[in-house]
Amino acid sequence: MPRFFARAKDGGPDSNVDAYFLVEIKGLFSIALLKFNKGCREDFHSHAFHALTWFIKGNMVEETLDGTLKVYSRSLLPKLTKRLDVHRVRAHKTSWALTLRGPWSKKWFEVDAHTGVKTTLTHGRKII
Repeated sequence: MPRFFARAKDGGPDSNVDAYFLVEIKGLFSIALLKFNKGCREDFHSHAFHALTWFIKGNMVEETLDGTLKVYSRSLLPKLTKRLDVHRVRAHKTSWALTLRGPWSKKWFEVDAHTGVKTTLTHGRKII
C-alpha cells in the first residue's frame, strides 16, 4: 500500500534510523529523508532495493561483513547501495540523508552479528 508523507522506523523496530517518506510505492520507488540517530543496529543486513543516498548533515560509518569501514559525509555525489550489499551503519551523532530507492524485491536478509545466522525476510519483516 503506498505511503505519502509518513514517518516510520527504517529497517524495523530495532533500527536507529527514522525515515520521513515523501512517497513510498514499493513496486516503483521511494523518496525519504533519513535521520540517523546516534548508535547502530547490531545486525548486518542486505536490502530489498537499490538506493542512491545523499548525506546532507553529519556523517555515517558503514561496516561490511568483512570488517571494512567507510565514512560517508556531505557530498554532491550519492552513495550507491545495491540490494546485495551487506552492511550495518553507525552514526556518532545525529545525521541526515536524502534517499531515492528503486522497486522492492520480494526478499532480503539479515545476519546476526554475534552468531552469523542468516535470516531471510519479506514484506512486513516476515521471516521466510
